[in-house]
Amino acid sequence: MPSDPALARALPLLGIYRGLHPVAQGCALMVLGTFMFAGMHTAIRYSTQHLPPVEVAFFRNLFGLVVIAPLLVRYGLSLFHTKRVGLHMLRAVLNVVSMLAFFVGLSMTPLARATALTFTAPLFTALFSALFLGEMFRWRRWTAIFAGFFGALVILRPGLQVFDIGALLVLVSSLLWAMALIDIKVLGRTESTLTITVYVTVLLIPMTLAPAVLVWETPGLDMWVWLIFIGVIGTLGQLVVTEAVKLADMTVLMPFDFLKLVWAAFLGIIFFAEVPDFLTLRRLGRAPLPLCGEGSGVGVTRPRRCACPHPTPNPSPSRGGVSRRVRFLVRASSRLVVWLHA
Repeated sequence: MPSDPALARALPLLGIYRGLHPVAQGCALMVLGTFMFAGMHTAIRYSTQHLPPVEVAFFRNLFGLVVIAPLLVRYGLSLFHTKRVGLHMLRAVLNVVSMLAFFVGLSMTPLARATALTFTAPLFTALFSALFLGEMFRWRRWTAIFAGFFGALVILRPGLQVFDIGALLVLVSSLLWAMALIDIKVLGRTESTLTITVYVTVLLIPMTLAPAVLVWETPGLDMWVWLIFIGVIGTLGQLVVTEAVKLADMTVLMPFDFLKLVWAAFLGIIFFAEVPDFLTLRRLGRAPLPLCGEGSGVGVTRPRRCACPHPTPNPSPSRGGVSRRVRFLVRASSRLVVWLHA
């Protein structure tokens, strides 16, 4: 809890957050990160209609310095102290290729469709976590992950419609992003969240500048607000997700990534009048439902059985309450989108 009672009263949510179990903190941060990234994706979708996607990617990293500049002033070069430069470089390479693929793909694909296709990332991440990190897997986690993967396949509908290049680029981006998350998890064992974020932000600027110069177009005055927003919210989202990854297993966190579809559906309707079709919303709207209950692995917060005479309270009602709230949110979102589509 905050040491200053006045601060605790002014920021009640911060006090509640600090009182949570670390795994619950990671889940909360992951949910916040999905909202931040959905907002960034909306701004990217708009900006790439007026500027080359690789140039937007460069400005996303350049204006990310706005967030980390105060940290550089405060901590100086100590933020760059590391013995794992190779892993930082690998993360930057994975990040830049994933970013460019996603930016180009998003410029060619509707927002909700592109967001839905990114839901293959949990499957890739879960597989890599089992192979390289040795994380424990149970059948309920696999069921939840594959339910989301099936939902993404519904979006693609192979054999029923043309498989466009934008969708393929988004899928490639998801695979590379999953690999970057594994890299972050490994780095998080010895590196601070600030060091990981500072390294990737600084390294991505020259990596994206080179291709941006080849297709450079000077942004208009109205575009600067969007570009600054993309850089700031994207870097804040990276900080949030990096901290979440340090607090909880990847297989616990990634199912919450499905909430991006809810945010993307609303934002796509508001800004671009892109209404997802009924089948997409109904199938993907149901995919996240088991992810906040037993199948998600959030139950790791459940106290272990002990030999003490006093039984441990059953935490199931609280997890069930979360599941019901998410179920209500997703179903309400789906019904609203279907109503707007009609």
